[in-house]
Amino acid sequence: MDLPNRTVLVVGGTSGIGRELARRFASAGSTVAVAGRKPQALSELAGEGFGTFGIDVTDDFSVTSSRDAVLARYPELDTVVTMSGVMLLEDLRDPAHFETARTTIDSNLLGTIRVIDAFTPHLIRRGAGTFMTVTSGIAFLPFPPMPSYAASKAAVHAYSEALRAQLAGTGVDVVELVPPAVASAGQEKVNPHALPLDAFATEVVQLLSQDPTPHEILVKGVLKHRWAEREGTYDGLVAQRAKALATLPGRQS
Repeated sequence: MDLPNRTVLVVGGTSGIGRELARRFASAGSTVAVAGRKPQALSELAGEGFGTFGIDVTDDFSVTSSRDAVLARYPELDTVVTMSGVMLLEDLRDPAHFETARTTIDSNLLGTIRVIDAFTPHLIRRGAGTFMTVTSGIAFLPFPPMPSYAASKAAVHAYSEALRAQLAGTGVDVVELVPPAVASAGQEKVNPHALPLDAFATEVVQLLSQDPTPHEILVKGVLKHRWAEREGTYDGLVAQRAKALATLPGRQS
């Protein structure tokens, strides 16, 4: 990716990884806009010089109206990053978990699809561009206390693979960012091994700058998740991670 010459929209870039990547794209010379649901954060980012747009990826009308507003201001848009998502605990022994599953899938999977659908015609008309989807190491190595999160991210991975195949020949690339646990959005409070955000973003930019850009952006910290099945460590790691089920509210004595 030619980072100094991109026009980028980061959907879900009001905090954490998305916000840091928006800053990194801008520092590299890209023109960057951010879309999200947090008015205060959008105001702060506008103060930093970013174009900002309100969007709710779970609402069809919000996505299409935001698309129209973005393209009116940035008709040269060539890169769309879909960061929006939620990460929620679920106890599958409790039927009430279904609403958590619904919320997770609507945001993480269907939200990604809504954003991609909204901008696909524009990028195809341009004949060049990039979608960056965002999955997780948990897509490849489930974390049992977050089953719908793992399922939604695995689904986004599969969707990204199919999207890349369907867009072949159009000039539109699909890049999948696969983060491990990163010290942002509170992750540092629950996971002392979370990768520092600054180090993660630096490695991501280095990988994006490779020629050719890899289809999957895999920082070193996520390799053990991505390739666990191939390396024969999958079952042991899932069993180890399942110990965290004891922390679910319904499982505590």
